[in-house]
Order: sequence, then C-alpha cells, then structure tokens
Amino acid sequence: MEDNKIDINSLIGFFLIGLIFIGWLYLNPPPPSSEVIQTIDNDESIVEEPAEQDLSDILSESKIDEYDDDDDEGILNFENLLTQNDEIISVDADKFIVKFSTLGGQISSLQLKGHLNYLGNPINLIESNNSSFNLDFTTKNGRIFNTKDQKFTPSLIDQGSVKKVSMKLVVSEDVFIEYIYTVNLTDYIIDLDINSRGFYNILDTTQRYNLNWELNAFRNSKSISYENRYSYLTYYHDEDKIDYLSISGEDEEDEEDVNWISFKQHFFSSVLISPKEKPFKNVEFKSEDLVQDNSTDTLFTKKFISKIPFDYVNSEFDNSLRFYFGPNQYSQLKTYEIGLEESVDFGWGIFGFINKNIFVPLYRSLSSLFPFGIAIIFMTIIVRIVLAPVLYSSYVSQAKMKILRPELDEINQKFKDNAMKRQQEMMSLYRKAGANPMSGCLPGLLQIPVFYALFMFFPSAFDLRQKSFLWADDLSAYDSILDFGFYIPLYGDHVSLFPILASISIFFYMKMTTGQQMASQPQPQEGMPDMRNMMKYMIYFAPIMMMVFFNNYSSGLSLYYFVSNLLSIAIMFTIKNYILDERKIRQQIQFNKSQPVKPPSRFQRRMQAIMEEAERQKKNK
Repeated sequence: MEDNKIDINSLIGFFLIGLIFIGWLYLNPPPPSSEVIQTIDNDESIVEEPAEQDLSDILSESKIDEYDDDDDEGILNFENLLTQNDEIISVDADKFIVKFSTLGGQISSLQLKGHLNYLGNPINLIESNNSSFNLDFTTKNGRIFNTKDQKFTPSLIDQGSVKKVSMKLVVSEDVFIEYIYTVNLTDYIIDLDINSRGFYNILDTTQRYNLNWELNAFRNSKSISYENRYSYLTYYHDEDKIDYLSISGEDEEDEEDVNWISFKQHFFSSVLISPKEKPFKNVEFKSEDLVQDNSTDTLFTKKFISKIPFDYVNSEFDNSLRFYFGPNQYSQLKTYEIGLEESVDFGWGIFGFINKNIFVPLYRSLSSLFPFGIAIIFMTIIVRIVLAPVLYSSYVSQAKMKILRPELDEINQKFKDNAMKRQQEMMSLYRKAGANPMSGCLPGLLQIPVFYALFMFFPSAFDLRQKSFLWADDLSAYDSILDFGFYIPLYGDHVSLFPILASISIFFYMKMTTGQQMASQPQPQEGMPDMRNMMKYMIYFAPIMMMVFFNNYSSGLSLYYFVSNLLSIAIMFTIKNYILDERKIRQQIQFNKSQPVKPPSRFQRRMQAIMEEAERQKKNK
C-alpha cells in the first residue's frame, strides 16, 4: 500500500483553471436584472421586460418597436435627451418668482413676494423637489412612460404683461408633447396648456392617461400643531359643494365633477383649477400627516396627492388648466368667481354666513382706519354693544328667579315626595309671577353663533398675519413671552400672555355672573345634582382650560376674548348698579301675582300631559 502524496502539478492545473473561469465571468457579466432570460425545452427564449419604462431608457436603442408597420411615424427617436443638461427658466412677476425645470417640464420653484415665514425667510410653495407634476401614459406596446423623468426643450416668449414658457418633449420635428405656461405678471394665476402632435400612432388610446400632482407642504408658522390644524386638502365639486380630507393621519377619497383642488397650507394655497364649464370627471385624492410629534421641528406638515384621469382628444393630449399660487385671502380669492373663497374655513352654516357677511367686511373696514390690534378692540366693542340687550335680558331673568327662590324652596320641601305635584306648583308660580326659568338660558344660546363665528374668524383672517400689537409680533400666531426650551404636553413649549389675561378676565366675569345664577337656583330636588356646586367648579375650571387651550392659538383671538370679557364685566356692573332695580322687579312680580292667571300655553299643556303620563307609568311600575 502506497502513501498518499500531493500532486503539485494537479494543484497548479486547478489554480490555472480557476483563473480562467474568473476571467471569463469578468468579461461576460450576467444580463441586467430588468431582462430575465429563461430557456425552455423547445429552445425558445422569453425576455421579461418591466411594465414601466422611461423614455430615456430607450435611447440606448436606435428605435423602439414599430406600432404600425405601415407608418414610419410609429418609431420614437428622441432628440438631445442624452446631451441636454437640466436647465432652469425663471420668470420674475409682481406676485412671485417662478422657475421652470427642463426635467419634467414642470415648476421647480415658486417663491411668493412680500410674505415671510416665522424665521423671516421668503415663503416657498415649491422648492427643493417638494412638488411633482407628471403625465403617465401607455404606448401601444404596453410601455408606461412618465413625463417627470424626461428632459424637455425650453423656450421663453415675452409678451409684455404676459410671459409664456414652452416646455417641449421632442420625438421628432412633427412628434412632440408641449407644455405652455402663461404667467400673468400682475396676478397669482398661471395658465397651463398641454398638447401633443403625432402621438396618435404611439398611444394606446383605449386607456386613459393620468395627471399626477404631488406636493409636500412646507411649515411656515411658529406653532406646528396650530398650522397643521388648518392645513388640509380641500376640493370644490358640482359647482357649489366643498369638501376636504382629514386634517390628521392618512385619508383618501374619490370624487366626480371636480372644479378645483386646493393643497391648503393654512394661510397659503396651491390650487389646480379645471377649465371653465369643464370640471375634472374624476379625481383620486390622498393626504398624509407628516407631523409625528408636535414637540419636534419638522420641515413639512402634510403630503398631498391628486390623480386625474383624462381621455385623449383625437388620439392626442389636449388640456387647458390653471394654477393659483398665493395667499388664502378671502377678498383676493373671491375675485376669481369660481368659489375659491370657500377654501377659507370661516365655519359652516350660520357661522360662515355671519363671518362672510358681517365680520369680514367689518374688520376690513376697521383695519383700514386703525392699526390691526386696535381694529380688533373696536370690533369687540361693537359686538358687545350689539349683544348688550341680550345680556340685560339674561340678567333680568336671573334677578326674577333669585326673588322667587324662597317660594320655590318652599314648594320643593312641601311636595318633595310628589314630583308631579311639585312641578305643577312651580309652573303655576312661574305663570303668576311672569317669570320663565328658560329665559335666562336663551340669551346665552343666542350668543353661541357669534362666539363660534369669531372663534373661526381669527385663525383664518389672513389680514392678521405678521401684524404686531403690543408684545405680540404676529396676531395670527401665539404671543410668547417665555420659552421653556422643552415641551409640555397639551400646553406647549412657551407661555403666551394674552391667553393668561383672557383667563383672568373670564374668571372675574364668571365669578360675577355665576354668583347671580347660583343665587337664583332653588334647592336641588332629591336625587338630582346640585347645580350650584357644578357652577362653583366651573368658575375655576373654565379659565384653566382657556389658558391651556389658547396657548398655541392666534393671539388676535385671545386679545378679542380678553377685551370682550372686560367689556362684559363693565356692562354687567352697569346693569346691576345703575340700570336694574330689584325692588321694582319684586313689585312687578307681586303685581303679576294679583292678576288673573293666564291659561297655559300649548307648549305648557303638552309638557303637563307628558309629566302626567310619566307619573302614571311610574305608579303602574
């Protein structure tokens, strides 16, 4: 038996074979991943190509497959796409500076003039690839192309008050897609005409093409949470209806007959407008909240996406659109007469009606005469004077109930075991005295529409933006007097002074009014909550809630409530000490008691019947 020996010559041979194999792999790399070649039993090769392919990907080929063997125009041959670098065409208008990129033929930058963000920098609605405008279409051989990835050929035409920018995606001299942007140098509107020539042999016209518009909304205000609350995708459809996607989380929707789509960023909007009398047949909307933590600085607040399918016109692209890039100023938006002003959220129903027809013109008139903070004070004075009769009526009702309280307590004690009889006696006393326990609540209810309308007015009033008053440098934002450097949940990272002043004033106002209300409340019935204790808690709870809740809100809103509460205290003090005479009210009640009792009204008879039925059912049980 021979010993095993290592054959050196064999090792050298295997080493050389390995080098040859590695060299062969290096010189013959495997095919790209986009082409997968499979060999089957009949020796046929199947090449799988991706469903979507950019036009520039075809440039390595001298041509693509002919779509019509009898027509040479079916061959795509794009010019200058490899050699042409990305170019920028800039137009300096009165309202903004807009730049167009040859990559995708789209707007690459739009900077508004005369408007700054919270850092003092210009407002950019489009910048740093935060926006994408794209047409995607399918060719006859099933390929999907996106214009946003293609290089367009630019040209600029100066027509005095109007400048036109042409972006042309060229296949040949007679085959191209063209975007024509018309910039009115004195307005916020940019017109866009999309057309093509010679594409009828290239397009699969059995399918629709899509216009895709996306935008990430920049943060422009000090308070992320406050700005984000008023930033959302809104759209106008069916000529007179407005809807919007959720302001938080993700939301998506489909809608038909859409007149315009607004990517609303609190005080500014980017709007896509359909041609007149030709709304978008169908639009897919989507929005995403990009703010994950209000305590952390963020660049963007929302992501907006709209997808609009279109039909070809004579087998070609043919569309006329308009863009609005500008402020959400109610008076400005209303001039276009297409319902754009409805994107300014002044509230629904009666609240929106009050704002649009009373407070908007009233404040605009006052702010044209006085500084913006002083205009708020004068508007508050006007509102409180108009509502003074309502306040007087409420106080008179409370005074009557206070005088009747001993008799009501006596009835409660006498009929404590008979709820039916107790209620009948109370209603009889009210009729004899000419008092109504509900009349003290009705004036408060009448003030709710005004209260809520103003609550919606101030956050949406563009005229307040970056207007200073006293220590507040921006009446549309919070008025910080102390920054913590850290975030307190619900409250924020700062202390605003106007909410504190409003909270103190509402404390004294409630102390005055609640004391009167408590004095007018009878002893609670058995098993019923004591309303007087609840009122005691509200005196302290309401001011604290206002101080916390309004800390991140518009300082103009807090200024209004502060002044409004001071005026209400002054009006109540005047009514109580110089106008209202409880002695005369007491005499009037005694006189009313001496008069024949009026028969109960239909409402009172109905309430009596309901109580009698309830009492009967209780006894039967």
